Amino acid sequence: MTQAERPERRAFFDLWGPYALLAVGVVTAGGSAHAVGMTPAAIRVAGALVVVSLLLQLFWGRAAREWSGPNRTSTTLYFVRWALGFGLTWLNPFFAFYAVTGYYSAARQLTRRLMLTGLFLTALTMAGSEIGGMPPRGLLWWLGFVVVFGANLGLVALFNRFNVQEQEQARTQAEVIAELGRTNAALQRALDENAALHAQLLVQAREAGVADERRRLAAEIHDTIAQGLTGIIAQLQVVANAPDLAVARTHLERASTLARHSLGEARRSVHNLAPVALADDGLPQALKKTVAEWGERTGIRAEFTVTGTHEQLHDEVSATLLRIAQEALSNASRHARAARVGVTLSFMGDEVTLDVRDDGRGFDPLAVPARTGTGGFGLDGMRARAERIAGSLAVESEPGHGTALSARVPLVRHAP
Repeated sequence: MTQAERPERRAFFDLWGPYALLAVGVVTAGGSAHAVGMTPAAIRVAGALVVVSLLLQLFWGRAAREWSGPNRTSTTLYFVRWALGFGLTWLNPFFAFYAVTGYYSAARQLTRRLMLTGLFLTALTMAGSEIGGMPPRGLLWWLGFVVVFGANLGLVALFNRFNVQEQEQARTQAEVIAELGRTNAALQRALDENAALHAQLLVQAREAGVADERRRLAAEIHDTIAQGLTGIIAQLQVVANAPDLAVARTHLERASTLARHSLGEARRSVHNLAPVALADDGLPQALKKTVAEWGERTGIRAEFTVTGTHEQLHDEVSATLLRIAQEALSNASRHARAARVGVTLSFMGDEVTLDVRDDGRGFDPLAVPARTGTGGFGLDGMRARAERIAGSLAVESEPGHGTALSARVPLVRHAP
């Protein structure tokens, strides 16, 4: 029997058990009425007490639905039922079948202070029945009553011990349930706080990304557009002072070339300001297009590969990896002089890895000069991007043996 079934069966016995025991008592007492010497008056009194006992049980069944433990009503009903059982057993000892109910119901209907009294009175009734009826007739019968009553008191002690253990177990279970409730509430609060902290970290990461993007864009404008405009101005100044048309035309062509180059740099910077490639596609598709377009633009053989089970990533994670890939490809085209570049996006359980490898001239990672406030994005910027979302960036390179860049970030799924 499981823990959940026991209270249900006990409640069923508390409700219907007394009816069954009263019925057994009526049948056995009716069959033995003449044998035990019941007079017609005693039979009528017993019948009246049986009717009262039946009405008491009907009232008890209704009243019991309104209480969850011992109270004044349950105590009164218990002792009234004991009095009826004692009276019936006095008239015919076979009514002890009904009186024995007091043993089983004392723990649930009496307070701990009155439980021993209730069990003692029930033992008194049962001892009178077991010696053949009350009152004892003669000294020998009284001696037998004392012995039987002592045995019943032993049963009382046993029942009381079981009842105390049962109440202690119920109290312990109630405390465990209450503690589990408090633990679950604390866990839910912790989950809510973690969710709020996660949202706050994403906001901070987004704000930091915006600030970093501004710094990167300012550096690119300084390194490309501003320098191009400076060059154009210098060429036009030469044109203004050119001694002949041929010299002026040469410098005008140089100015035009610088203007086209600066326009291209401006378009590239604007394009890189926001991850437009992610507007309609997921990260794998965006990376595939980025690598393909980069290869066509630079003439370098570029390949893209996806491994693992594709997951829909959080926007911040996708944008970070796409930015790192774009900057790594830009560095490869500017500095590596590579003939082949490979980009791999790997989904590995709770982590996403972006690997960019080239067969270019390579470099010594320990000898890379520190970036200045006006410098380009570079390795430090890519590493900062990865670290902002609890990731890391590793670079392996050696002069003459190419470069391998690996960005590892947590796999944070897209929030619906």
